[in-house]
Amino acid sequence: MESSVSSAIELVQAGCPSFFKFIAANETGDTGGHQCGFYIPKTFAALSFGESCVKGVNKDIRISVSWNGDVVTKSRLVYYGAAKDEARITQFGRGFEYLKSDYTGALVVFVMVSVDEYRAFVFNSEEETNEFLGVLGLGPADANKVIRIGGKSEEERENVAFELFINSLKEEFPSSEDMSAAARQIEDDIYDHAEYIRTSPDNKLLNWSELEYRLFRAIENNRYGRFVANGFASVDEFIEKANMVLNRRKSRAGKSLEHHLGAIFSGNGLEFEGQIITEGNKKPDFIFPSSAAYHDAKYPIDNLVFLAAKTTCKDRWRQILNEADRFRDHTKFLCTLQQGMTVKQMNEMAAEKVVLVVPKPYVKSYPRNTAMKIMTLSDFIDAVKIIQCGAPN
Repeated sequence: MESSVSSAIELVQAGCPSFFKFIAANETGDTGGHQCGFYIPKTFAALSFGESCVKGVNKDIRISVSWNGDVVTKSRLVYYGAAKDEARITQFGRGFEYLKSDYTGALVVFVMVSVDEYRAFVFNSEEETNEFLGVLGLGPADANKVIRIGGKSEEERENVAFELFINSLKEEFPSSEDMSAAARQIEDDIYDHAEYIRTSPDNKLLNWSELEYRLFRAIENNRYGRFVANGFASVDEFIEKANMVLNRRKSRAGKSLEHHLGAIFSGNGLEFEGQIITEGNKKPDFIFPSSAAYHDAKYPIDNLVFLAAKTTCKDRWRQILNEADRFRDHTKFLCTLQQGMTVKQMNEMAAEKVVLVVPKPYVKSYPRNTAMKIMTLSDFIDAVKIIQCGAPN
C-alpha cells in the first residue's frame, strides 16, 4: 500500500481542494449514538456542489471515496440546509472501519480530486498526525477549514501587520517566543478583543494559535519563496534547505501552545512558573504557584498544581506521569489541542489521575460516559484561582 502520509501531503501541496478534521466521538458512536457520517465544512462541500450552501435548501450528490488508497466507498455528500445547516459525507457501508471507536481522535484528510471523486487519509498515530501537520505548517486550530497552502489571508489588515513584523526582523527567523508574542499582539490589535484573555480564554487560545500559524507561513513565504522561484544549484542544497524548513515546522507547535498558555495565565493574575527543574532534571511545563513552593516539602500538595501542555497527545500523554514526583499519586492536568480520543485512552488517563484541559469548542469531540473528567481552559483557570485566591474573579 502506498505511503498515506506522503500521498496526502503531495495532493495538498499540488493544490487539490482539501481539509482535515479529527474524528469526533459522536461520529464513532462513543457518545452513545452515531451522527450521520463525517462532518465537513460547508465551504468545502460547496466546491463539489459548484455553488454555495444556502440555509433552507438541501443539496446532495454521489461521490466515490478512496480510503488510504485501499478501500473505495460509494458515498453521499449532503448538505442539510433545511434543518441543521451543516454538510456531511455519509454512506460507507456496514461495519466501516474508520467509524469504529478505536478511531476517535484520529486525523482524517479529505482531498477532492474531482467534483465526484475524493481521496481520504486516516492517521491514527501521533507520528503520522505530526508528520502531516508539520510538513504543511498546519496545526490543530486549522481543522475543519479548507486548506489554503500559500494563499493570502482574507484579512488585509493581517497582511499589512505581517509585512510590518517581517520587515522589522533582524534575524532570518524569530524565536518561537517572539513569534508567539507578535501573533498575540497582532490578533489583539486587529480584532480588538484583548479582554477575551479573561472573559473567553478558550476562544482566545484558539484565535492566537490560528493567527500564529498564518504568521508563520507568511514568514516562510517571505524567507524561502525566492529559493523556490529561483531553483537550487544542487540536490544537496535543496535537501539542506528543505530539512531546515521541515524541522522548524515540526518543532514550533508545542512551544507555541506553552507561550500562549503562559500569556493567558499571566493575564488572569495566576502565580506560576514554567519549565522548572524537578527530580532527575525533568522540566514540567507549568507548576502553580512556583518552583520554590514545589521544592518546599512543607508546602501542601493540595495547593500545588501541575499542568503539561501538548498540542497532540494520543500517544505521548504518559510522558507527563514522571515529570514531577510529588504528583505521582495526585491529579495531573494536561492541556491539549487534540480533538477527540478513544474511550480506552481516556479511561487509562483517568486511572493515572490525568485530567484533560481542552478549549471549550473541542469538548464535544470527546466521548461521554468515561471515567475521565474534561475541563475547559476557563474551568482550569477558575480552579487555580480558588486555590490561590479563595474564589475566581
